[in-house]
Amino acid sequence: MTRHLTRLSLLVAAASVLVPFYAIVAASLRPQDELSPGLGWPSDPQWHNYADAWTTGGFAELMRSSLIIACGVVPIALILATLAGYGLSTMRLAAKGPIFALLMLGLALPYEAIVIPLYYDLKTVGLLNTYWAVILPLIGAFMPFGVFWMRNHFESLPPELTEAAAMDGASSGQILRKILLPTARPALTTLGLLYFMWAWNQFLLALILIQDPSMRTAPSGLGKFIQAYGRNIPLLSAGTVIVIVPVVILYLFFQRHFVKGILQGAVK
Repeated sequence: MTRHLTRLSLLVAAASVLVPFYAIVAASLRPQDELSPGLGWPSDPQWHNYADAWTTGGFAELMRSSLIIACGVVPIALILATLAGYGLSTMRLAAKGPIFALLMLGLALPYEAIVIPLYYDLKTVGLLNTYWAVILPLIGAFMPFGVFWMRNHFESLPPELTEAAAMDGASSGQILRKILLPTARPALTTLGLLYFMWAWNQFLLALILIQDPSMRTAPSGLGKFIQAYGRNIPLLSAGTVIVIVPVVILYLFFQRHFVKGILQGAVK
């Protein structure tokens, strides 16, 4: 009985993800004058809807901006989260507990509470309307989770690894590079993928801190696209698919590493 309930739950969870995605793809292939597309697959798919959405929505520039922001956030955030997680898990620090508690408070801090102060601060230093206006706040916003993630990974490793390396004369940097980082590939891959998805899907910060429409992220550009073509459901669906496909492809490519990283702590 339990096995059947588990399978049923998995089927329901899979359907809740796949059915909406199928509905969006099917709607994107309908004629543009059709106001209420159904769930059925169209008999004459209008593949040109994707070309129309790509051109009219300016998604080439928007996706380039999203890629620049994501590629700026991910490596810096990974390096800082790894160093902080390593320090908080292996080093003897007097204020280790308060520092970690302060970082964890950042998990409860919403973007809406900081976006207005960020606007004026970035305007003062001259970074408003640049990619750095989104990259730097996202790095800071992602740090609490990243430090928590990497700290848990390093603490799950046997302490004998670092102790043996220290007895052999290895420095802290050598222990991190040669001993701990090779074991952290699944954790780093999962964290990097999460960072990329969060940065790619950023909407609010890009909408407020970047005034140039061509420099905004794809999701924020999609919001403007919806305002302009609110009644053209097939065109809107095509634009939505264009925005989410890169993240889906990236997830499918790193799926095994992602699942391995999620389950690594539980297995150990």
